[in-house]
Amino acid sequence: MSERQDNWKAKTLVVSTVLGAGFGLVTGYLLNRSAEESGNGPPQVSTADGIKALVGIIGIVRGIVALGSKEKKD
Repeated sequence: MSERQDNWKAKTLVVSTVLGAGFGLVTGYLLNRSAEESGNGPPQVSTADGIKALVGIIGIVRGIVALGSKEKKD
């Protein structure tokens, strides 16, 4: 493989990492803010809520993966 072909792979990984970290940071901030506003102290996330969130995240990841597997139609 040429260097040019590998370059897009590295860019994709870097951008995905930055976006994932940014999304996680914003999500954590919003979770903390929500817990502060309710006055209940640290957020209490039940197992059922965690599973619901995980299923949603898996759906998002599957959608993103599907974007990369679409065939080009010329």
